[in-house]
Amino acid sequence: MSPAPAYPQVDQTIEADWAVVGGGFAGLAAARRLSQLVPGERIVVLEARRLAEGPAGRNSGFMIDLPHELNSETYAGAQDADLRQIRLNRHAIEFARQTAVAAGMPKPVFDQCGKVTGAATDKGEHHIDAYSRHLASLGEDFRFMDAAEMKAWTGTEFYRRGLFTPHSVMIQPAAYIRMSAAELSQRVSIYEHSPVVSMDLGDRHVLHTPKGRVRARNVILGVNGHIQSFGYFPHRLLHVFTYASMTRALTEAEVKRLGGAPDWGLLPADPMGTTVRRVSNYDGSGHRLTVRNHFTLNQSMEIGERHIRQAAKLHDRAFAARFPMLKDVPMEHRWGGRLCLSLNSVPAFGEQEERVFSAACQNGLGTVKGTLSGMLAAELALNLRSPQLDDFQACAQPSRLPPEPFLSIGANMTMRWKEWQAGIEL
Repeated sequence: MSPAPAYPQVDQTIEADWAVVGGGFAGLAAARRLSQLVPGERIVVLEARRLAEGPAGRNSGFMIDLPHELNSETYAGAQDADLRQIRLNRHAIEFARQTAVAAGMPKPVFDQCGKVTGAATDKGEHHIDAYSRHLASLGEDFRFMDAAEMKAWTGTEFYRRGLFTPHSVMIQPAAYIRMSAAELSQRVSIYEHSPVVSMDLGDRHVLHTPKGRVRARNVILGVNGHIQSFGYFPHRLLHVFTYASMTRALTEAEVKRLGGAPDWGLLPADPMGTTVRRVSNYDGSGHRLTVRNHFTLNQSMEIGERHIRQAAKLHDRAFAARFPMLKDVPMEHRWGGRLCLSLNSVPAFGEQEERVFSAACQNGLGTVKGTLSGMLAAELALNLRSPQLDDFQACAQPSRLPPEPFLSIGANMTMRWKEWQAGIEL
C-alpha cells in the first residue's frame, strides 16, 4: 500500500477567497463544490492533523440513504420527514459517487452494494419487521435474507435474518478522504497540521494557526462538534463517542475457515447493537474484521484509556459470539470516534456571522450528512437556491440541552440501559 500524500503546514500569511476549516467529509465536500462554482477563486482547506486521522477516517464506512438516527428506536420517523431525508441523502451520495469517479476510486473504496441490517434475537426480528413496514410505506425497495443466506454472506451462524436495502454505499473512509483530497488538490490548496486556534472577523477574516495565518473573505466551518470551539451553538450539541476494534490480518487458513463474502458491512437491528464490517486484502493490508458498539457522552470531547478498556471487553464478547471459528484471532487496533448529535436530530447549519458558515452536527452519519452539509454550505455562501438547500434549511435549530450534571448522568445511564436491553444483539 502506498503512503498517504502529505500536504504542507501553514507557516506564513496566506491570502485566499475561501477558507474551509476541516478536512473531513464536510470540509472536502465544501471545497469541491466551491471549486465547481467559483473555479477562479483561491480556496484553502485547513486540517488540524493529517487527513483521515481524525473521526472522518474512523467511522464504519456506511453511506446510508435511508433514515438512520442514532437517538431513534427504529431509524424511522414521520413519513414526510423521512422522504425528505432520503432525497437529501441520495443527493449527497450522488455527489460522493461523482467524487469517486473523478478520483478513480476502486470498488473496495466506493462500493454501491447496498447494506444489510441483521437480527439475532426475537427483539431484533421485531425491529426488522417494523422497519420493513415503514420502508414499504415509503415505497422503498428491500428484501429479507434468511439464516442460510446470512451465513453464506457473513460466514457466521449468529444471525437469524437480515434486511437488505440496495441504495446505500460502502466506503473505505480513510482511503476515500485521501483519494478525494489528492484529486481535489489540483484545484484547491490543502494544509495539514494547521489547526485554527483563533479567528478574527472583519472585512477579511483572519484565521490563526500555530505557525501562520490565513486571511480569507469567506469561511466555512466543516468541523462537526468542534463548531462549539469557535463559540457557536453553545449548550445545544451532544458529543458522543462510539468505539471500534479491528483484528489483525487473517491468515489464509482463517479466511478459509471463516468463509463468506470478502467485503461486507452489517448494521444491527437494535440501534444499540454491534456493527460488523469485513474488508478484503485489496490494498495489501490483509483481510480484517471490525466490530463497533458502545456509546458514551463526553461533553469535554475527550476520552481516556479507561473508555477504550471498557469498550474492548464488549467488543471481544461480541466478536467471540459471532466468530467462534476465529477464537484465537486478536484485535490489533482499538479506537474511539467522536460523533456530534442534537436532541432533535437536526444539523448545526447556516450563516453564523457575516460570511462565516457552519456545516456541522452530522447526527451520527458523517459520511452522508457531512458531505451534504458541506456542499450545501458552499451553495448557501454563494446565495444559490435549490430544492435541496431549501429542504435542509427548513430544519429547526438544535434544541437546548438540559444542564449539567443531569445531562451527562442521564444520557450515559440511558445508553447503558439500552445496551442491556439489546441483549446478544450487542
